[in-house]
Amino acid sequence: MCRKIGVVTSTEPAAEPAPRASRAQQVAAELEAQILADRASTGDRVGLRTELIARFAVSPSVMNEALRILRERNLVEVKPGPNGGVFVANPPPQVRLGAIDVWYQGLTVDPVQLFEARQYLDALFPTAAMQRANPDDIRAMEWALDDMRAASGRDDARAFLDANMRMHLAIARASRIEVLVGMYQTIVTMLTATISRARFIEGLTGPRAHNLEVHANLIAAIRDQDTVLLEKTLAQHNEDMVRVR
Repeated sequence: MCRKIGVVTSTEPAAEPAPRASRAQQVAAELEAQILADRASTGDRVGLRTELIARFAVSPSVMNEALRILRERNLVEVKPGPNGGVFVANPPPQVRLGAIDVWYQGLTVDPVQLFEARQYLDALFPTAAMQRANPDDIRAMEWALDDMRAASGRDDARAFLDANMRMHLAIARASRIEVLVGMYQTIVTMLTATISRARFIEGLTGPRAHNLEVHANLIAAIRDQDTVLLEKTLAQHNEDMVRVR
């Protein structure tokens, strides 16, 4: 029997391409990145509007739109007059987590306070999880750790953080302390939803590797019910976060 080979066509519509950012959005993103990289403070001068137009080689209308975007984020303020220009208005809070700098936008509380609450719960859950975790719980932790390793390999700090929070949430759920797990989920949701930017600190691969080792040891301690390793690992884990701004 002969079979006719032809071109197979799909009846499903082609996926819509992702919309490209407008030039104004690109300029706004570059200015935001500059403000974050410089760790600028409120009142720092970004430049004159005319200087920014020349620097980015855009029209006045494009620059006006870029500045409007940044004003809506409460990131810059435009002042008229001889001493005017574009100034930093309210830079987003920044936290350093081991080898990652993280910036937040739209939080009504200091992110450090949320991380301190999270750290306190992170120190409580593993002891209970060590007694109550089942094989599915351990697999969930290990899968999240694998995602952390993969994100580290491709320098994706945001994906690294997301996987880190999934791993700790898996530990929390393994504790079976449902009331505290609900509180922890709220904290994680607030921190995840308000990240405006995350990046690995250039040249610091040692802390990143150390962070992965600490989390691998944390899972091993829970899996093997090793109280000595757990105590040592939790002490190392609590040293990771330092406040930057």
